Amino acid sequence: MNMMNFLKTRKSTREFKKKAITEADLTKVESLIGSINEELSGINMKVKLYEYGQHIYDSLKGLGGYAGVMIESPHYIAFDFSAKDEKTLLLSGYNMEKLVTGLNNMGLGTCWVSLNGVDKERKTVIFGDTSSDYEAILAFGYPKPKNPFIHEPFSERLGVEELVFKEKLGEPITMDELEMRGLGDLLFYIRFAPSRFNRQPWRFVVHDTQIDLFVVEEGGDNNLMDAGIVMYYCEELAKLQGIGTGWEINLDDVEIEVKKYRHIGSFKL
Repeated sequence: MNMMNFLKTRKSTREFKKKAITEADLTKVESLIGSINEELSGINMKVKLYEYGQHIYDSLKGLGGYAGVMIESPHYIAFDFSAKDEKTLLLSGYNMEKLVTGLNNMGLGTCWVSLNGVDKERKTVIFGDTSSDYEAILAFGYPKPKNPFIHEPFSERLGVEELVFKEKLGEPITMDELEMRGLGDLLFYIRFAPSRFNRQPWRFVVHDTQIDLFVVEEGGDNNLMDAGIVMYYCEELAKLQGIGTGWEINLDDVEIEVKKYRHIGSFKL
C-alpha cells in the first residue's frame, strides 16, 4: 500500500477473526520479528511473539486495554525492555511502526493494548518472564470485515502551519515555500503519523540542508516513543520521493517562549 494512503487511512483493528494465523503467514511474521531483532542487536530491547492468544486474553480480560476493555486476538507481540534509556525509547517507537507496517502489508490488522492497569506479578505469571514488565502489547490477526455503512470517526490533525517552521521554532513557513523546496507532500502527510492520544507532540524546522525534529518536553517516555514513530514515517515518505539521507540523533533541550522542547535529531536532505 502507498505509504501516504496508509497514513491517512491507518486505523487500529478492534475486532479480529477467531482463527489463528496460517502457518505460512506466521512464518512471515516470525521472519519480520527476526529482522527487527537483528537490527536491534546491542540495544536494550527485544521483540517477542506470543502465540497463545486465548490464554493472554482470558488472563487480561477486565484488566488490560482501555478502561478494562481487552482486545481479543489470536496472537500478541511485545517489546521487552532491559533498560529504558532515551535512545532505546526512540528506537522502540521507530521499530513498533516498522512492525505495524509490515504486518499491514501481510493483510493483518493490529491494535496496541495498554497494560498500565495490570500489576507486575500478574504479568509475570501470564508472560512467564520475570524480566518483563510490559506496558503494552500488540494484538494482531485477520481483521473482521467492516460494515461499509458505518461511518468511522476521524481524528482531527493539527495543520502544517502549526507543526512546521522555517529556520527556528515559531517562525512560520508557507505551503508554497515547502512545495518549492520539494517538501510539500512529505510535511503534509507526516501529520497523519500516529501518536499517543493523537497529541502530535512533534515540531519540524526546515533548513536548507536538513529538517530538525523537536518534541514538546511534556510527556516524557511517551513523547520520545512518538518521536521514534514519526521518524520512521518521515524516512519512509522521503524514500517514496527520493529525498533525504536519513536521521542523525541529537538529544538536546531547547526553550522557546513558555514551552520546552527536546531536539531529537536532524533529517539530512
